Amino acid sequence: MGFLDALLGRSKPVRPDLDQLFALPSAAVTLEAAADFRPTGRGSVCFASVEGGEFARIQAEVRALLGAPVDFSRDAYGYTWMQARHDPQDVAGLVNDLHAVNSALEGAGFGPQLLCSLMGFEDEQGRRLALVYLYKRGTFYPFAPAADGAEKRDNPLELQVKAMLGDDLRIESDLARWFPVWGAPGL
Repeated sequence: MGFLDALLGRSKPVRPDLDQLFALPSAAVTLEAAADFRPTGRGSVCFASVEGGEFARIQAEVRALLGAPVDFSRDAYGYTWMQARHDPQDVAGLVNDLHAVNSALEGAGFGPQLLCSLMGFEDEQGRRLALVYLYKRGTFYPFAPAADGAEKRDNPLELQVKAMLGDDLRIESDLARWFPVWGAPGL
């Protein structure tokens, strides 16, 4: 970072650190102990759409790499989601799959298209929660849709989870970057 950058308040972007995903099993234990949220066994990776033969190659590579049930879908905004499923008790296996997909896309030159990864949780009352990893920021944030099914967020729950997981995950400090991921596969 140069003198002008410091003077003008510009900061160096955080380099993505996919190894941050390996903190999710510890965060899952904390969430279960502190708030009774259990992993659902579902997680996903979101990336900007890749067209044509390259997309078909990526799909085939991911399916071969994981060897587990994998679904691809596109959302209303044109982003592609890859969803993986595991036994809810196999958090480490799910995290390994999410890391492998992110690494494969990054290694194939699609790092700039990677947006986020998420892992789903649910409590006994049916409330849902996702821990979302922002690829370009190298940080996590909680996303909790309101229980009534409307596109509203459970902000108090998100802030509680932020406080609970501060020692487990690198939490995104800029709340404006806590984007809603309505209807995300894996949530």
